Amino acid sequence: MTPITGISSMATRQVLADMTAAYEHETGAKVAIESVGGVDAAKRVRAGEHFDVVILASNVIDQLVSEGHALAGSRVDLVRSGVAIAVRSGAPRPDIGSEDAVRNAVRHARSVSYSTGPSGDYLAKLFERWGLADEIASRIVKPAPGIPVGKLVAEGSVELGFQQLSELMFLPGIDVAGPLPPAIQHVTTFSGGVCATSSNLDEARRLLAYLGSPRTAEVKRRNGMEPA
Repeated sequence: MTPITGISSMATRQVLADMTAAYEHETGAKVAIESVGGVDAAKRVRAGEHFDVVILASNVIDQLVSEGHALAGSRVDLVRSGVAIAVRSGAPRPDIGSEDAVRNAVRHARSVSYSTGPSGDYLAKLFERWGLADEIASRIVKPAPGIPVGKLVAEGSVELGFQQLSELMFLPGIDVAGPLPPAIQHVTTFSGGVCATSSNLDEARRLLAYLGSPRTAEVKRRNGMEPA
């Protein structure tokens, strides 16, 4: 049986693995989704690499549709994901209970890291709005594509790491200090679309319908996300 192929960002790697395993068990279909850095995933779809589905931030799916790389009308919203803060296991947890507290923690951290993609773009702008961008520029550690911020935190390369909660919560060697407070929380909706290169359109649509269905809600919550 030819597998349904896909590509996604790292933020949805584990939740997709859990959901597609259940889908395979229920339907007998085979699903193979590769998870890489979100920027690289979009580049590969734009380059015409063959995939049946693509799962990325909703605005990127919309761009791929408008560019003709994903099929019009195929977008399915899957999960909503917020940003959390991590420190190395056993390290003191900073106060992050308010916007002022997070700003103070960033200002005094020896090193700070955030991922590429939607949450990273948001944080860069937030630090600019706080007037900290220049002050902390030399202390920003940028992870290589596909490398979790939490890995740098666990290694001790980074004192304060910002990333999607779903990417932090299962990593060894770190403690999740908590989510960003509501006043500055940034929620990304991740959506799926059927790729223009798909040779298995019906199966691709069925898979996305399942991933977006209420039946997957508990799996999404277990992975630190909310159903979209």
